[in-house]
Amino acid sequence: MYSTPFLDLPPLEAASGTVRLPGSKSISNRVLLLAALAGGTTTVHDLLDSDDTRVMLNALSALGCRIGREGAALRIEGLDGQLRTASAKLFLGNAGTAMRPLTAALALLGGEFELSGVPRMHERPIGDLVDALVQLGCRIDYLGNPGYPPLAIHAMSLDALQVDAPIRVRGDVSSQFLTALLLALPLASASREITIDVVGELISKPYIEITLNLLARFGVVVRRQGWERFVIPAGSRYRSPGDIHVEADASSASYFIALGAIARGDVIRIEGVGADSIQGDIRFVEAARQMGAKVESGPNWLAVSRGAWPLKAIDLDANHIPDAAMTLAVMALYADGPCLLRNIASWRVKETDRIEAMAQELRKLGATVEDGPDFIRVHPLGAASWRAATIRTYDDHRVAMCFSLAAFNPAGMPVRILDPHCVAKTFPDYFETLFSVAQTADVPVICIDGPTASGKGTLAVATAYQLGYHYLDSGSLYRVTGLAMRRAGLEADAAHEAQIAELARQLPLRFIKGQVLLDDEDVSDAIRTEAAGMDASRVSALPAVRAALLALQKSFRRLPGLVADGRDMGTVVFPDARLKVYLTANASQRAERRHKQLISKGIPATLDSLRADLEARDQRDSSRSVAPLKPAPDARLLDNSSQSVEQSVEQVLAWWQEAQPFGSA
Repeated sequence: MYSTPFLDLPPLEAASGTVRLPGSKSISNRVLLLAALAGGTTTVHDLLDSDDTRVMLNALSALGCRIGREGAALRIEGLDGQLRTASAKLFLGNAGTAMRPLTAALALLGGEFELSGVPRMHERPIGDLVDALVQLGCRIDYLGNPGYPPLAIHAMSLDALQVDAPIRVRGDVSSQFLTALLLALPLASASREITIDVVGELISKPYIEITLNLLARFGVVVRRQGWERFVIPAGSRYRSPGDIHVEADASSASYFIALGAIARGDVIRIEGVGADSIQGDIRFVEAARQMGAKVESGPNWLAVSRGAWPLKAIDLDANHIPDAAMTLAVMALYADGPCLLRNIASWRVKETDRIEAMAQELRKLGATVEDGPDFIRVHPLGAASWRAATIRTYDDHRVAMCFSLAAFNPAGMPVRILDPHCVAKTFPDYFETLFSVAQTADVPVICIDGPTASGKGTLAVATAYQLGYHYLDSGSLYRVTGLAMRRAGLEADAAHEAQIAELARQLPLRFIKGQVLLDDEDVSDAIRTEAAGMDASRVSALPAVRAALLALQKSFRRLPGLVADGRDMGTVVFPDARLKVYLTANASQRAERRHKQLISKGIPATLDSLRADLEARDQRDSSRSVAPLKPAPDARLLDNSSQSVEQSVEQVLAWWQEAQPFGSA
């Protein structure tokens, strides 16, 4: 998951491969609440691990629900309708799938509770749900603006509930209000049936289908009269189904269905959800087919590839796929005419005002967009009309994921996504999953070369962290090769050159969080000794070893980008790198840095000997016949003798920004 301020997506050209989707947010949080309310123990498999589900789990734990891990599954001991905690303050972030149903459930369960969230949650309406609960006799106060969270819920007796007359709830604001009542009211139906009447047109009907399906799994079968009346039978009681599996998220599938429709390449196979899904957003497949995508499906899988090109323009009532329809707005940029998405008023009360957000960000890409209270019309972009854009995400996961698809534009323009971490709400590994199937001929690379002890490794690690890029410590490759050479009883000479090269070709090497792992053994300390440094310098002078390691080094060039440090990254390994930095410092300064480093590890050393060793190594490395140490002709020179690491990182990032078309992030 990327926690950087922004993530730059280079121009992406094609895509193919298989993706496994995370569990559905809508199903996950419903299942968690139902398992907590039910009698018995429920084992939940394939639960989504995201911000929203963690919010729900934390709330249920605070209410006294016992939750434990059982391998990859979650084991929940149900409360059987009886809270173990009489009062609590619950922070629910921006999770509507937690705020709405918990409001209804806690209003009926008895106790004193405060429910709050992030500022945006306090802008999302909840008044219609509260009005419906107050009809019943529930006691709820607004702690801020009337009609919006935060809320104070007060204890009341189920016997005092007024459920003889139908409970009326508006259906044209959010289906989550009706879902919340359907999930909570079985708690009050021991001796009487309860009727809910929907006032106005019910939006997002497929989400109600999910709720009804899951209620039945937990033993409560609701009778439905069209979409206007729902009847909870008398004597309803939640019972654990024992084991329950969470479907993969059909809304998340929309991004990869769209990817298959717009990207060149072979099939995108999506595992975890199929055409028989209980989720309404699976109907996104129908819209994608209307636009020309080729889609095949089977039990728990979809296979998508490009069909009609450009995509066909559509005019669609998108009320049945409100979340997934956002993906269509970006697909519209690749269509043969304007696309109209209608009946999407609910977009305005989601994590952000999604109609406004989509319109603003699409315009940044160069598109002409018309929008109104419940529609958006998007005009396609010709190849010459695309612009590089910095996409604001509004702390909305779906905005971030939708606009990643703009990186496949025919103009070869990059796209910058601000606050990529917001995808943690439903799909924490979204960008990693996208990069696993996306293809490009131009993964950006930053090279940081320089002599020993110049600080290039520290600078490269910090720069890679700031950008969310992969990191390559080429010096470690040579040091690990030297270590493998010593362990094999070889010497860095011509007689053993072929054997050492074969060792180098097969190095099972990984860089993880500052560690260097050789076949899963942490060799970070073993390769940082002075002796290991000398071995690295010796093996690097062997042409066969250098050839063996060259391909290995190039394999680290992966999306979204790479920061590589060494002595010939910009001259030999990545001569086409977009930014090359040659980092140096005077020998005295480098010797002092190395001295402090060795002393901190308890290794005795003297400044004079370290300086002499560094100067000798510089001479040896700069005069060797193969890839001598020198700046690339187009490298930026950076003398950090009097700079802090932070200042050096700031300088490199400033140079990198100059090379981008986005301006300041």
